Amino acid sequence: MADSLHIVCPHCDAVNRVAGARLVDQPVCGKCAQALFTAQPTDVSSARFDKHVARNDIPVLVDFWAAWCGPCRMMAPAYAQAAGRLEPRVRLLKVDTEASQDLAARYAIRSIPTIALFEKGREIARQAGAMDANRLMAWVQQYARVA
Repeated sequence: MADSLHIVCPHCDAVNRVAGARLVDQPVCGKCAQALFTAQPTDVSSARFDKHVARNDIPVLVDFWAAWCGPCRMMAPAYAQAAGRLEPRVRLLKVDTEASQDLAARYAIRSIPTIALFEKGREIARQAGAMDANRLMAWVQQYARVA
């Protein structure tokens, strides 16, 4: 792992520099003093999305979903479980496509739920449809460089 990594705070969006070896030591934000990893997906709006995807040095997994979508609601607990298992190696975000229609249009989200994996600000993989936690973990490990 790199000597130091940039990690965006899920609470205040400040960019923190953390030693790669210290990610597992429950680092806190230098600005707001809250945990950088919460073992839960972070809900982001259009205004916060770009910073989290572009500035995190770890892979970012995004769940594009909507409250009215049955499969999205079904997958939500599995996605939360995956957050607990993947952090701090991967940041998990949730984007409500109803509230952030600009992001849904920009990424051509045609069906939901859709998960997309980003590294260094660019999309590297995408999958439509609900998944359980184990399948989600396997899918992430297939495309991201995480152990």
